[in-house]
Parts: sequence; C-alpha cells; structure tokens
Amino acid sequence: MAKIETRLFGFTQKGDAVSEYILTNPGGLSVSVLDYGAIIKNIIVPAKRGPVDVVLGHDTLQEYEGDTATYCGAFVGRYANRIENAAFSLNGKTYQLEANDGANHLHGCFARKMYSVKAFGDTVLMEADSPDGEDGFPGNMKIAVRYTLTPDNALRMDYRVSSDADTIVNLTNHTYFNLNGGGSVLGQRLKLYASTFLEGGPGNCPTGRILPVAGTPMDFTRGKAIGRDLTPGSDQTRLVGDGYDHCFVIDRPRAGARQSICAWATCDESSISMKVYTTQPGVHLYTGNFLQDCPTPGKGLRPMQKYDGFALETEHFPCSPSHPEFPSTVLRAGKVFRVSNTLRFFTGKQCGVI
Repeated sequence: MAKIETRLFGFTQKGDAVSEYILTNPGGLSVSVLDYGAIIKNIIVPAKRGPVDVVLGHDTLQEYEGDTATYCGAFVGRYANRIENAAFSLNGKTYQLEANDGANHLHGCFARKMYSVKAFGDTVLMEADSPDGEDGFPGNMKIAVRYTLTPDNALRMDYRVSSDADTIVNLTNHTYFNLNGGGSVLGQRLKLYASTFLEGGPGNCPTGRILPVAGTPMDFTRGKAIGRDLTPGSDQTRLVGDGYDHCFVIDRPRAGARQSICAWATCDESSISMKVYTTQPGVHLYTGNFLQDCPTPGKGLRPMQKYDGFALETEHFPCSPSHPEFPSTVLRAGKVFRVSNTLRFFTGKQCGVI
C-alpha cells in the first residue's frame, strides 16, 4: 500500500493555495501531483545509481503558471491536441473556440484549473467543473482524475467526464519523460505498438490519411533510438521542427474497454524502462522539438532544451471533428466518457531489451 504525504506548494496569482500530493510505494517509487492542473510534477524511480526523476517540470508554482508553452505534466482538455481552425459543428450548430495555436485550438484550459482533492489509500482523486461555454465548448462538464500508485511500480491514471449537453471531448496527460533524468532523449529507445500513423499537414493538423509506418522514419514497431531516423529525416519530421509530433494508431490486440500496451521506452544509461498502456485508440509522440521556447526554467533553474523530453499522449485522434472517418469524440448529454492509462516502470534486469 502506498503512503500519501501532503504539503503546500505555493499560491496562484489569484491567491489559491496549491498543494502537492506525494505518493510513495514500498518499493521506493514516488509520484508527486499538484491540485493545480492535476499536474504530475515528479516520478522518481529507484535505480542502480540512485533515485532518478524521469519527468520534466518546474521547481515553483510561479514557473508552472508562467509556462504557457509546454503543458508539462498537466491533464489536458476539454480537447487534447488540435481542433482545426478553432471551430467545430455539432447538431447543426458551429462553435467557435479559442485560437491558441495559430489558427487552431490546442489542449484547452484543464491544465490551468484548480481541483478539489480526496486522498485515500493509494489513490488521489481530483475533481473540477467546466462551465458551459468555457473555451467555447457547450455543456456543463464534471471532471474526475484519479491517480493510483500500485505496489508493482505502476501509476494508473483514470479519467471520467460527463456533460449535461452534447459536446466533444478528448483527454490526455502531457508529461514529458526523460528516463535518464537529464540530457537529450534522442539516444533513448522507443517501441510503439502501431503500424500506421496520421499524416500531418499544415499547422500540424492531420490530412485525414492514415499511412503505414513501414519503410519510413515513423516506424518504431521493432524499437529504435528515438533520434535514429531524424537525419536526414523526412517531410513529416521536418514539418514539425525536425522531430516527431504525430499521432500513431495503436494496434489493439483486443476490443473493448480494457487497456492495451501502446509504447515501451528504455534508457541503457539509467537502466530504467517504462511501458505505457491505454484504452485510447491513439498515442501521440512528441519529442520536445520546441522545448527551448519554454518561457520559464525547468527543474534546477536549467533552461529547457530541444529534445530534453518526449511525450506519449494517449488520445483520440487530433482534429476528429474535421474527419468523420476518425473515431468519434462526441459525448452525448448524460453519458460518461472514460479513459484509463497505466505507466509501469522497471529497472535493471527487469527492463528487458527493445
């Protein structure tokens, strides 16, 4: 059974007190989450050379509030990833959203919300409301985010939302991982359980084409160093800043609401490995191509650098309202949208080989 410690982390610009909840299991894995943005601030993995913090973030609340670019560690929505031209139509009505990524809408305001918390056993439950019209979306939405730390070094993340009016929704966590605790992630190895990906177009919105990864730099099916195929790269990798910022379609071995493995990352230097499981249809790989643009410093007051971390955003497909052929992101009034994800950590000989 994990133990939970609570401490004051700081005060928002509006004067709200922000707390940090630290979950630690008997094996020494520690996870810290904030009730601001439901942010995962730290995941500290016990390794051969000592504990390693494998996620990017900041040291102070002011730095998190001032970071308007990276969404480090945050729970994001109402719509994770992009909505093309910051507008969508539903039930014959067009809704105009905040255009916060050029002409497009990106991620939304959940990353800046305050959440009420119930901490019990090995679980932290965070809840909030999203009023009708927030970010331009219809419906009053109830939000619940549950973080559970298990004895076998897994962090389970369960999301549950409902609305009193028809709306659209897409949820993810936006943690950046660095399994070495620092430096470039391009030498860390990654396997994606995905044989196809969404072709990116202008503004990094999908064109609608789902393409095979075979024979392209997008192929992670056998596992490889993240940066192996970035030189010379391809039109797709150059389009997003000489890296990856693409949604991969998960090869699901089974149907239904059970989780499937979608990613496996390993760092030889730290001997830390992480497997990612999800109920979602896609996983978006982002290699931190613009982390250098972060307006506030990272941990230890160190400015963030390009390729400092990689994100594995389990999600429905970006711009789904523009592509009826994609899995639907419509949430009907009175219904519940659920997502379940697990991060499982291994060290030493348990890592396996990609």
